[in-house]
Amino acid sequence: MESVYRISAQLVEKTSLDIIRYIFDEIQWEDRLIGIKGARGVGKTTIMLQYIKSKIADRRKALYVSLDNIWFSAHTLFELAEYHAAHGGKYLFLDEVHRYPNWSVEIKNIYDSFPDMHIVFTGSSLLEIDNSISDLSRRCVIYEMRGLSFREFLNFEGEKFGEVYSLQDIMKSHYDIATQISARCKILPKFEKYLKRGYYPYYRGCSEITYLTRVQQVVNTIIDYDIPAVTEIEYASLKKAKQLLVILSETVPYTLNIQSLCTMMQIGRNQLMRLFDLLDRAGVIRMLYAEDRGLKQLVKPEKIVFGNTNIMDALSSKAETGTIRETFFANQLSAANRIIMPQKGDFLVNSAYLFEVGGHGKGYRQISGAKDSFVVADGIEIGIDNKIPLWLFGMMY
Repeated sequence: MESVYRISAQLVEKTSLDIIRYIFDEIQWEDRLIGIKGARGVGKTTIMLQYIKSKIADRRKALYVSLDNIWFSAHTLFELAEYHAAHGGKYLFLDEVHRYPNWSVEIKNIYDSFPDMHIVFTGSSLLEIDNSISDLSRRCVIYEMRGLSFREFLNFEGEKFGEVYSLQDIMKSHYDIATQISARCKILPKFEKYLKRGYYPYYRGCSEITYLTRVQQVVNTIIDYDIPAVTEIEYASLKKAKQLLVILSETVPYTLNIQSLCTMMQIGRNQLMRLFDLLDRAGVIRMLYAEDRGLKQLVKPEKIVFGNTNIMDALSSKAETGTIRETFFANQLSAANRIIMPQKGDFLVNSAYLFEVGGHGKGYRQISGAKDSFVVADGIEIGIDNKIPLWLFGMMY
């Protein structure tokens, strides 16, 4: 038990408060039971340690522990909570709950048994909290944490851009916003860097090669450990998941031909669709559905892109520029908007706004005559009329 407390204190002490992620101020930390979901590597651990260091005056009342700690091979989570409460503890921060069997049952028991205890836990984006046993979802407030937006990346780079812009702000006032921002820094070189290595906060202090290696390791950890931790799956299927990513990395955005892909991978349709679903929930890929979404579309996505451009860059050296643009747009817009595949144009957002994504010379031909339609252009600092710079959609959170 002593080692658990020592590790917690050391981690808190070493945690930097230089940059605080966007979600820190959104979380209602006074709630008794908080869950933070998110893809591996986005900073869930750091935000808990930052809260302990900056907001809890008596740190002895707070304990951070990762549930993959070997200590739990001989002890239970409830045992830890009971000891912590008996010694004056008021805060329990639990990392990687998906790695602990029956985690939701024990957290419920802790919540009910120690009414003065505040519990914050993190888990993989694969977790379906609403479907967890023991009615945990009725007691818990869940937050979804994402990787760095382009705005946050700029802050990590030493620029200070505090204001967040909504989609409506960008569509209505993109010229004025882009003019103000681009006057403060050389925005396009920063954007190019972000697309290659800037989505995960740990990019700082890494060389480009080291960073891409770490992203590859994150993907492997998701497949080898996180997916088996939340669902029963055969080892052979995990190998197929990696094979699927190799295929997608060379062809994304992938307009699906299910039969062809099944034949190529020598697997059945149901197994393939399950792999798509797991990789999508884990944040490795993103499934995009057609505008007319009937029962068939509930199963079969229209197109596949990667979860973010850094994963794409880490897995393949063959990614096309157009693919990178679409992946960035889908990643940043999906934080607070619904995106589907329209009959014309590239993306229909919130069933109202049509976007065509391309290079600096992109015109309006593909969306000609469409109401509330916009061209999203890469390679420009400032747009005009209904032509908006691609990078500006990275300022939305």
